[in-house]
Amino acid sequence: MVIYVTTFAVFLLVIAAMAVGYIFQRKSVSGSCGGLDGIGIAKECDCPEPCDARLKREAREARAAEWKKNQII
Repeated sequence: MVIYVTTFAVFLLVIAAMAVGYIFQRKSVSGSCGGLDGIGIAKECDCPEPCDARLKREAREARAAEWKKNQII
C-alpha cells in the first residue's frame, strides 16, 4: 500500500510542477508536430468534394440542429 500512495504522490507532484510551469510561461498549449497542418493538409480528408457518407451525415446533423431550434422556440 505504501508503494501506491508514494506513486500517487509522485504523480501529483509532477502534475503540479507542470501546472506551475504552464502558468508562469503563459503560452498556449500546442501539439509537438503541428498536426495535419504541418504536412500541408488543411482538413481531415483532403478531397475537393465530400463523399456521400459525409454529405448524409451533414444533412442529418443539419436536420437535428433545425429540429432542436424549432423545439426551443
